[in-house]
Amino acid sequence: MKLIKTLTLLLSVILLTFAVSSCVPTKKSEGTGGYLDDTVITTKVKAALLAEKNLQSTEINVETFKGKVQLSGFVSSPQAIQQAIKVTRGVSGVKSVSNKMQVK
Repeated sequence: MKLIKTLTLLLSVILLTFAVSSCVPTKKSEGTGGYLDDTVITTKVKAALLAEKNLQSTEINVETFKGKVQLSGFVSSPQAIQQAIKVTRGVSGVKSVSNKMQVK
């Protein structure tokens, strides 16, 4: 009986260790908290871009990884690119902005 309890406890500890370690961030993947933070940043950037009346922001894609925001898609002018970058940098939590946008 003691052996069964000991094995059950050991198995529970092993499973808990694997569950916790899968949430730990690495250089190429985020932990659960980081993923949620990046989702919030992405949402804030999209909202800020939509609020800009001079931008057709529906054609701008926003991706965030560890606070680094990548903007891609198409805009109407080089000035629109600069405006989108400026707006994005103004959002709290944004560490850097990578521009992959193109003028169409």
